[in-house]
Amino acid sequence: MSQSKKKDNSMGFLDHLEELRWRLVKSFLAIVIGSALSFGYIDFILEVLLKPTKNTTNPINLQVLSVQGMFLIKWFISFISGFIISLPILIYQFWQFVAPGLKIKEKKYAIPVVFFAFSSFITGVSFGYFIIIPFSLEFFSGISSGHVENNFSIQYYFSFLTWLMLGAGLIFQLPVVSLLLSAIGLLTPPFMRHYRRHSIIVIMILSSFITPPDPVSMLIMAFPLVLLYELSIGISWMVTRKKQD
Repeated sequence: MSQSKKKDNSMGFLDHLEELRWRLVKSFLAIVIGSALSFGYIDFILEVLLKPTKNTTNPINLQVLSVQGMFLIKWFISFISGFIISLPILIYQFWQFVAPGLKIKEKKYAIPVVFFAFSSFITGVSFGYFIIIPFSLEFFSGISSGHVENNFSIQYYFSFLTWLMLGAGLIFQLPVVSLLLSAIGLLTPPFMRHYRRHSIIVIMILSSFITPPDPVSMLIMAFPLVLLYELSIGISWMVTRKKQD
C-alpha cells in the first residue's frame, strides 16, 4: 500500500474537516478573484445581459427604483460572473475533496468531469439566454394592453435573468451526475431505462419551477431535458461498459 493511500485511510474526522476548510477557502478565493475581474468589465456584461430587452416586439423600459440600485446590481452581477468563471476551480476542489474515498480507476475521471461539468453548465446558461429568456420577455411584454407600458424594475429583471440562466445551467448537469454516479457504481442503464417515465414527470415539475408560469416555456425547457436524460443513459452505458472491461 502506498504512503498516500495510507494517509488517505488514516485521515480522521478532524482531518477531513481541515481538508474541507481549505477547499472552501480556495473556492472562495477563486470566486473573489473572478468577481474582481468581472467587475472590471461590468459595463460590457450589463450591456450583454440587457440586450434581450431591446429585441422584443413591445418596448421594455427598465427602471432603477432605489438610490443604491445600480451599485448593488453591479456587485451582484460581478459575483454571479465570478462564480461562473471560477466554476472549473470549484468543481476541481470538490473532486479533490471526495477523491481520497474513490478507487484509483475512479480518480482518472477528474479532468473529464471538470471539463464536462463546466461545458454542460455553459451550454445550459447559453440555452437560457438565447432561447428561454427572449421567448419569455416576448410573451410577457406582449400581454400588456396598449394603454399599459412595460416598465419593469431592473432589480427584478436581473433576478429573473439570473434565475433562468443559472437554473438552466444546473439542470444541464444531469449528464455529469449520470457520469459520476455510474463511475462509482450507483447508477446503471437498466435502472435509468426502468424509471424513464417517472423521470419525465420529474423533468416537467423541475421545468415548471425554473421557467415562467406558462406551459410553452415549460415545454421549451422540458424538451432538451428529456434529450439530456437519454444522453445520460448513453453515458451511463459507456462508463459501465468501460468498468467491466
